[in-house]
Amino acid sequence: MSTTDAITIVSGLPRSGTSMMMSMLDAGGIPPVQDGIRSADEDNPKGYYEFERVKKIKEDKAWLPEARGKVVKMISQLLLDLPTEGYRYNVLFMRRAMPEILASQKEMMKRRGTVKDGGPSDEEMANLLSKHVEHVLKWVDNHPCFQLLEVDYNAMLKNSVPHVAAINAFLGGKLDTAAMSAVVDKNLYRQRKS
Repeated sequence: MSTTDAITIVSGLPRSGTSMMMSMLDAGGIPPVQDGIRSADEDNPKGYYEFERVKKIKEDKAWLPEARGKVVKMISQLLLDLPTEGYRYNVLFMRRAMPEILASQKEMMKRRGTVKDGGPSDEEMANLLSKHVEHVLKWVDNHPCFQLLEVDYNAMLKNSVPHVAAINAFLGGKLDTAAMSAVVDKNLYRQRKS
């Protein structure tokens, strides 16, 4: 599938490595769709690569034609709102160890002062999120306009080379793989649960 007429999407659960993947693809040669509204901070020192209009994809699809040949970041839930006619999508779906995702989300909420008492336990939350991911991936699999590659964040941080090669092959083989590997920063690997 050509990257020129397809929209490349980096997706996954929040805190699963989507910003790092956006940064890698940017370095590799795919222009990102972003608006710079959300600036870099302690949680994402290299920036978020976000585009606010993505959040309203159900109501606002007018920007999609301009995203062809580019890469956009979109949390997993929003994939379900993409039009399945008239577009082709290459989805890189980030997978990260669930305990790390939960720890990273908690840390971010703590910094922002949005931690709530009560709520589901880590075990319940992990179960809910796992079911959500399963549902989204099954939905994507049932729609031929999507091509999907799952990317293991934890494995990529240990050795990026085979993962970058797989991503490059998936996206047509024309990316700058050395520049992509150079983006992988083990210093940003926090909330490690080994």
